[in-house]
Amino acid sequence: MQKSLLLGVEAIAQGAIDAGMSGVYAYPGTPSTEITEYVQHSKQAIELNIHREWSANEKTAMETALGMSYAGKRAMVCMKHVGLNVAADCFMNSAITGANGGLVIVVADDPSMHSSQNEQDSRVYGKFALMPILEPSNQQEAYSMTKYGFELSEAFGIPVLLRITTRLAHSRAGVTRVDEVVAENEMKLPEDKQQFVLLPGIARKRYKLLLTNQEKFEASSEDSPYNSYKEGSDKSLGIIACGIGYNYLMENFSDSECPYSVLKVSQYPLPKKQIKEITSTCDKILVLEEGYPVVEEMLKGYLENENVVGRLDGTLSRDGELTPDMVAKALGKEVQEGAEVPNVVAARPPALCVGCSHHDVYKALNEVVAEFGEGRVFSDIGCYTLGALAPYRAINTCVDMGASITMAKGAADAGLIPAISVIGDSTFTHSGMTGLLDAVNEKSPITVIISDNESISMTGGQESSALGKLEAICEGLGVEKEHIRVLLPVPKKHEEIKAIIREECEYNGVSVIIPRRVCVQKNIRDQKAKKAKKS
Repeated sequence: MQKSLLLGVEAIAQGAIDAGMSGVYAYPGTPSTEITEYVQHSKQAIELNIHREWSANEKTAMETALGMSYAGKRAMVCMKHVGLNVAADCFMNSAITGANGGLVIVVADDPSMHSSQNEQDSRVYGKFALMPILEPSNQQEAYSMTKYGFELSEAFGIPVLLRITTRLAHSRAGVTRVDEVVAENEMKLPEDKQQFVLLPGIARKRYKLLLTNQEKFEASSEDSPYNSYKEGSDKSLGIIACGIGYNYLMENFSDSECPYSVLKVSQYPLPKKQIKEITSTCDKILVLEEGYPVVEEMLKGYLENENVVGRLDGTLSRDGELTPDMVAKALGKEVQEGAEVPNVVAARPPALCVGCSHHDVYKALNEVVAEFGEGRVFSDIGCYTLGALAPYRAINTCVDMGASITMAKGAADAGLIPAISVIGDSTFTHSGMTGLLDAVNEKSPITVIISDNESISMTGGQESSALGKLEAICEGLGVEKEHIRVLLPVPKKHEEIKAIIREECEYNGVSVIIPRRVCVQKNIRDQKAKKAKKS
């Protein structure tokens, strides 16, 4: 054991290094900045070759960390509370994709707005996403909780939110460190090859799994070494102290023992068993929490009150839409239910249009990927997402707008080379450009396929903001001109397409392939419009 005098943010950084982290991803923002800076200057992290470069924004940081987790390694993403708004798309969806390697999301809130626009409480996001939340009460817990967070993430296969606030982040205390550092995970792809593909049919199953796991998360909180209940002699008051609030409580009794019952909460969801115990034995409850009255508002839902029913007790389904029949059942009315829908008329999954250029891209891509090994194609939001289905089953992820490039980069950082991104022209200009900039800045060995059908086809064929600009954008972001390859995706060019994909996958750097052919539906609409104009 060795002792160091560390800021709270430094304790988290050192805890992650000692826990076998392979990469930290972040965009600077007070009070979280020093986590990444500590890793960047750590001799230990440099020797271990931990990834420690800045990302273009919090969104790309979150996605890239998820890509490293996909590849089985431990990753940490850091941001301040308002940065979580930028990363929210991927953050929310990551609770449904789950994690493969341990993924800890550190968010530093800033009560009193010392250097921020608002007093946002990130626990609300964690509750919203239905993921476990850790909230250390001091610097020692910040250190040990980071390792615990990675273990919790891998035990339940879900990202874990580690929430701190300004005073903990920027105050120092002695921290006892472990002598034995955890070894970095070996690269290991997900067993479920569709786990990270959030097509509605898959996402619905993943969401049900997330809901099912809530009981396990709650049981873990009830047994957590970071949650503790101490019964007091004076039952006139019970105190629930969250995170650093517990530290502040104990400072008031430094010379004496607190006479009241105290429940220390540093892991969420709230430990229901201990909540019931303190609320049933004490006359009055004082909640000490920094930020929003999250626990205070939640308490009512945990108290024994059989007069409150709804989605929490199963009167209504926890997931899916409400229907008149569901409401009728909740009201005690009799409902006439028809026979189950037979399989012969089961819903048919969507498919790429006949003649779509994405067909030609995926046919060639599948043949080339077979040469390198499966599990290395990261996709995005658009028509081409249908490449996850038969007959191609060509893609391995679909998380949020722009995540294909950043997840490919994160997987490459973890050692999955070549890593391939498939993104549409419109999605690229929506959210992919910043991820490509990160890859260019670090000369990441990834191949980005921008499948350009010259429209926003999935939403009705609106004009793409990328029209006529893709090559210039990629070159402007720093992609070498000789590795920006434009091709025509048609059946007779099949061998040429394969050769280009293979060449760029073998290139040790960032390459961009642009298969360009107008969307067949847009072409039909354009031709009809021309005829109508002539007549």
